[in-house]
Amino acid sequence: MRQLKHHEKKLLKKVDFFSYKKSQSMREIKIVRRYHVQDREDYVRYNRMCGHVTKLVSRLKEIDGRDAFRLEITEQLLQKLYQIGVVATTKSLAVCDKLSASSFCRRRLPVVMVRLHYAETMQEAVTFVEQGHIRVGPEVVTDPALIVTRSMEDLVAWTDASKIKRKVMKYNDKLDDYDLLGE
Repeated sequence: MRQLKHHEKKLLKKVDFFSYKKSQSMREIKIVRRYHVQDREDYVRYNRMCGHVTKLVSRLKEIDGRDAFRLEITEQLLQKLYQIGVVATTKSLAVCDKLSASSFCRRRLPVVMVRLHYAETMQEAVTFVEQGHIRVGPEVVTDPALIVTRSMEDLVAWTDASKIKRKVMKYNDKLDDYDLLGE
């Protein structure tokens, strides 16, 4: 191998080829596999959000418990996390200490679909979303990383043009005669 030139040596000192986009822990790998997170950056983003919440909670705990500002911000934080669906109750800041990236992964669209029995496996749910069989409200969703809030959970449905919806309706004997004309 030839000797590296001066600028090449300097460049190699700045770039770390070994740790770039390398998974850092076994827990991360388990979570990514369990919830079928396709993009590692999504997991990093969820972890970062948990860090921000934890940092905010620790700062709020430093303020006096009867302070009006602390009570207002605590109420807003707990309400927001409850609406998203990552915490189960809005009673105290103690629930925010248990917040993890898995909490956000459980609110992803494929996980909600499996819980609502739209699909049997996470892989199947991701495939349905990517192929455009699922809508949330009036919009067709093709991104499996969509976080489904508590209010959006009731709006998850099959698209009207989905053949899977037709098969399910046919199986349940709820297929309309008008729908049969489209086959």
